[in-house]
Amino acid sequence: MTFFRTLFRGDDQDPAGASPPSPAEERPADAPPAPPEAAEPHAPPPDDAWWASSAPAGDAPPTSQSATVSHTPEADKPADEEETAPHSLAEIEEAKARLVAEQAEQAEQAEQAEQAEQAITPPSGMPVVDAEALEATRTLDENSAPAISAARSAQGLAAMAMRDIGRVRELNQDSVFAMITTLPREGSDLPVGLFIVADGMGGHHGGEVASRLAVRTVVYHVLSQLVLPALDDTLEMALQPLMVAAVQSANEVIYDYAQSQGSDMGTTCTAALLVGHGIYLAHVGDSRAYLLEPGGLKQLSSDHSTVGRLIQLGQLDPSEAREHPLRNQLYRTVGQMPQIHVDFVYQPVGSGSHLLLCSDGLWGMVEDRLLEGALTRSPWPQDACHELIALANLAGGEDNISAVVVTLPIAER
Repeated sequence: MTFFRTLFRGDDQDPAGASPPSPAEERPADAPPAPPEAAEPHAPPPDDAWWASSAPAGDAPPTSQSATVSHTPEADKPADEEETAPHSLAEIEEAKARLVAEQAEQAEQAEQAEQAEQAITPPSGMPVVDAEALEATRTLDENSAPAISAARSAQGLAAMAMRDIGRVRELNQDSVFAMITTLPREGSDLPVGLFIVADGMGGHHGGEVASRLAVRTVVYHVLSQLVLPALDDTLEMALQPLMVAAVQSANEVIYDYAQSQGSDMGTTCTAALLVGHGIYLAHVGDSRAYLLEPGGLKQLSSDHSTVGRLIQLGQLDPSEAREHPLRNQLYRTVGQMPQIHVDFVYQPVGSGSHLLLCSDGLWGMVEDRLLEGALTRSPWPQDACHELIALANLAGGEDNISAVVVTLPIAER
């Protein structure tokens, strides 16, 4: 009992009336100072203290019966800790609304990306379309889509060159060539075609060499003087003198070669240049060029033969030319004279559907109506060439047979 009375006594004196000794008096002089007592942890501030620290100046804190809590002394805070400014309720609600909007936007973008990926997913094994490139491509709606995307041509531009030895000759002395290309021009590209038939003659293998030299020279001349300058945008030469000069150059090459070989080789040469909607024809000999129009076959070239001359003078009917004994006698060829006169013909395509170049081994054996039927029976030039050569062979195949068939574009349906 004495112990409890002493513990709860109102003064600090012991029963004897003496004051308790201070810690400094009891600790030896050389003892180290006692460490400070640990401070009691501070309890979190009540709601009225939080409101007071975050409310704008001049606003009174809400009434509360809670006791006032002292703030943490500055000495108790770490030196490197910065005080964070508290946020108001309005700012917190605004931040929440902004976060919800951002999450909704991200979810919408992810859904759109997934739909776009599914739309452009190709079949297995095909490369995946780049999404960024797809977004950069300008899309066309139904009303702005180009009409040409739905157009279909009844017949397009195509060509085939074919030759056959026939049923009598032992050597094929004909040469043929066909080429279609496109030249880039300002505004729109320009379709260009070059087609040649050469029927050689003279000596053993002489005609074969002459016809091949004629084709090679004409092709080289047109490519070097027309196609390459057009690609470089430096084309200045007109097409008529270009085609005439190409055949004249072939004449010089063949003549010089024949003189060096002691040969009398020569060849016919019918060369047609198709540029856009026009045909530029250079011609020597009796190989022919036809244009098939709605009214039938139209012969573009004139035969440089005795029979052809008689027809021009009106002394012979064209139907009699195939049976005339002088039908193979030519008075103008390529390579047998130092200089040669070249016929030139310009023919607009107009409503023409086919261009046919052939040697006399075809037109001399097959009537015009059969030529026309073979051209119109198939839209494919290769099939037409096969049928034409078959018709010539069925008629006897007395000479080498050459045909170049060109299908001309027909208006879209």
